[in-house]
Parts: sequence; structure tokens; C-alpha cells
Amino acid sequence: MALFALSDLHLPLGNYKPMDIFGDNWSNYVERIREEWTKTVKEDDVVIINGDFCWATYVDDALEDFKFLASLPGIKLLSKGNHDYWWETKTKLNAFLEKNKLENIHFIHNSTYMYNGYAICASRGWITPSDKDFKKSDEKMYNRELGRLTLSLKAGESENTKGLIAALHYPPEDGFLEILDQFDVKYCIYGHLHGKQARNHVPKKENFILVSSDFLQFKPLEIKL
Repeated sequence: MALFALSDLHLPLGNYKPMDIFGDNWSNYVERIREEWTKTVKEDDVVIINGDFCWATYVDDALEDFKFLASLPGIKLLSKGNHDYWWETKTKLNAFLEKNKLENIHFIHNSTYMYNGYAICASRGWITPSDKDFKKSDEKMYNRELGRLTLSLKAGESENTKGLIAALHYPPEDGFLEILDQFDVKYCIYGHLHGKQARNHVPKKENFILVSSDFLQFKPLEIKL
């Protein structure tokens, strides 16, 4: 059993939105995801998808995207990104999975999933005060997401684990960095960055890993523990 991560799939099967406007690298990306995934991931492996799973606005409209994901090997852990408008309460999301017999998908958001003795703790994150685009209106959500990450990591810590893995959508900056240091996470994986922004990005620490799908050429990256 191996652990992988691949964020920002941006699947368009329930709500079409062309991604090749962001560059030729996105050409035929759904089939490229399928090809790279099936070559890499086995049925008993676990794959973290940390945000921006698909373009659907409502979860029922995302059914084809979820069927596509369920058809791929492995156990999938989905957390929330800034474009996951379909996201509902965990109760409603789990009911959606059960209704459609999507048995190899789990939602983790402000919560923890245990993998081989490690706690995978997920939260969305947010734009931070050091970002030039940070506005006063972002402050409330920024502080809320700091609290959510803290609660998730505390829940993981209480499991008497080998270590903590933080799955964020936004790159960790400012207060998020302080929290990750406080809990001494083994790895922090994140996405959100694409194209030139991703290529020029330098992680803050060696154990911080960018896993945006286009950055990884749509191949899930193994997180070696």
C-alpha cells in the first residue's frame, strides 16, 4: 500500500470548462489523468486529492466526475479547494457517495484519515496577509482556516500517530507556516498553483510538496514515508 497525491484535477465532465486556455499542457488532460493514474496507482493504494476536483456547481451535477474518479484504482481522499462549489456538508456528501455506490472515495475536510499509522489532516487554507492580493475581506476566512487547520492537526495528534501529514489546497504561508511548525508535520502537500506560477514556485521547506496536476504532468506523486 503506497500513498500518492494529485490536486487540481479540474474535471469537466459535469460542467464543461476548457482548461487548454491555460496552456497546451492541459490538452486532452482527462485522458492523460486516466493513463498516468492507471500506470501508477494500485487498487490498495491511497491518493490524496487536495482541492479543485471538478468544475460542477452542485454535487449531483458532479456525478460523472465522481464516476470517473471511482473507476480509477485506489482509495481516494478528497478535500476542498477554492473552486469546489459543489461541496456540501459531510453528511450530504457521504449520502451522495452511498446513493451512487461510490465506495472507494472519502471526504476529508477539517478532519483526519489514518493511513499506515500516519494521520492525514486536511483543510483548505486561504490567501494570507503577505500576499499582495490579500484584502480586508479575506481576513475572516484566513482566521477561520487557521482554526480549522489547528483542529484537524489536533485530531490527528490525538491518534498517537507515527506522524502528521497536512493536506492543504492553498500554499502555506504566514500563520499556516507557524501552525505546521507547531505540530511538526512530516509533510505538507498543497496545490492551487498552475503554469508559470507553479514552475517558479519554491517551497518554504524540503518537506513541503506542490502536487498540482499540470505541474506533475497529471501523474500522481508518491509520498514516501
